[in-house]
Amino acid sequence: MAKDTPISLRNEVMYSVFVRNFSPEGNFEGVRRSLDRISALGVDTIWLMPIHPVGEVSRKGGLGSPYAIRDYRAVNPEYGTLEDFRRLVDDIHAHGMRCIIDVVYNHTSPDSVLAHEHPEWFFRGSDGAPGRHVDDWSDIVDLDYGSSGALWDYQIDTLKYWAELVDGFRCDVAPMVPLDFWLRARREVASVRPGCLWLAESVEPNFIAYNRGNGTPCLSDSELYQAFDLCYDYDVANSFIASVRDKSLLPAYAAALNAQEGAYPLNYVKLRFLENHDRPRAAFLVPDARSLASWTAFLYFQRGTALVYAGQERGAQHLPSLFDRDTVDWDGGVADLSALMRSLYDLKKDPIFAGGWYSVRSHPGGVLSAEYSLPGRRLFGVFPAVPLPALIETGLPDGQYPDLLTGRTVEVCFGMLSTSGGPVIIETA
Repeated sequence: MAKDTPISLRNEVMYSVFVRNFSPEGNFEGVRRSLDRISALGVDTIWLMPIHPVGEVSRKGGLGSPYAIRDYRAVNPEYGTLEDFRRLVDDIHAHGMRCIIDVVYNHTSPDSVLAHEHPEWFFRGSDGAPGRHVDDWSDIVDLDYGSSGALWDYQIDTLKYWAELVDGFRCDVAPMVPLDFWLRARREVASVRPGCLWLAESVEPNFIAYNRGNGTPCLSDSELYQAFDLCYDYDVANSFIASVRDKSLLPAYAAALNAQEGAYPLNYVKLRFLENHDRPRAAFLVPDARSLASWTAFLYFQRGTALVYAGQERGAQHLPSLFDRDTVDWDGGVADLSALMRSLYDLKKDPIFAGGWYSVRSHPGGVLSAEYSLPGRRLFGVFPAVPLPALIETGLPDGQYPDLLTGRTVEVCFGMLSTSGGPVIIETA
């Protein structure tokens, strides 16, 4: 982790917005009109997926992926003007939230400004034509950061331009861009935006191995933490989905989470998510409302920044297309989780989430528990993966405790806690 990363990021919540499909208007104003509601959820940072013009050559779907960018230094005219964007960012700040934007520096669209003006900056395939390292990404061509120092200068100058407006960057497939580039970018952007927030879309271990096996450099989370404040949770994401499908695999998921405590720097920060724009909706994976509430509580309870993808708060099941207009269904979800998320946000501000000892356990009956402890304080959470009664061993002192989520009294007897199938969070000495 970068040495100046504030560990208080573990007390925060990030909200991800795909402007095209967030509102019926599909523009910056559609997002701006929802800022009161977003802020009321309890959000520290709004992450806007790419705001730039989309390429036309080789585009997927009718409108193309926002990750096939034509011009890094412009805004997508479908979303509005640069002044409309400034107005949105100003209003986000007025609501007491940060705004970060997507940085897609591994590749551009084939018809990008850079492809026209600097074709020498691009990776070439065996046929000598601009190419890509991942065949499935057919709507883009990869940049070659070994081609010219001028590419580095251009990209960092672009970051400094946007850093005049926004508070940070979510960096797409960051492992496929050289670490030395990110380290230099962080140093130079700090001159424009001190405290700039850097989020890396780190990748699954098998994707790292795949690329390295093909001779393509790909950074691990441990390497990325030298330059970035946060890394994705992809090192355990497949274990999460496996445990949702088969509750007997919950012990493996708990073990994977605990392993992070020894694998990363002392003050590492993970971006924790149940869903994102590249993964199935949480309510699709967990269509039962009570189970979804329990997994949502566990999301906020985990060590790191919690991510909410727009629509998740309403239990939306359909994952919007990246390539077409496909507006979020704000009314047809499994459950409205907004009030729960606000309660969890208020709880997450407790300093205990930023430090202390942390551990996750699995229990018979498909239940996870997690615990934070500091001298004189313990915060203990129970999260049933299935909405059924369960009796679990806690190791806590016997007594009656208020549930910090509901206010109801919870009893620990002979070190055991009985749950009716919903999440429970209690504090003890």
